[in-house]
Amino acid sequence: MSKINNYFIDHSIFSSYITGPMANTKSAIKRIRRISRQTAVNKIRKSKFKNAIKKMNLLLNSKKKKKALAYLPKLNSELMKVAKTGIIKKQNASRNISRITRKISAL
Repeated sequence: MSKINNYFIDHSIFSSYITGPMANTKSAIKRIRRISRQTAVNKIRKSKFKNAIKKMNLLLNSKKKKKALAYLPKLNSELMKVAKTGIIKKQNASRNISRITRKISAL
């Protein structure tokens, strides 16, 4: 028996399960498992995106233009990957890249 977000699921006998008030069918329980996995993956992707922006801001604040220019393609790639999967909107990623590029050219 495993616990996933307050839902107890007996994997050996799937028809006998104890759930919270929401999941009443097998498909709903499977959906809960799937959503919890997707949430974990999305959190990882979002933290990678946030860490990439923090690293770039650190480079900009320390006025390291060459390192910032070298890191820009990696940051762009990371932002577009996150935008492609729908964690952030594409416009949000483009706006971040635009602002960062302007800051680099201003150094």
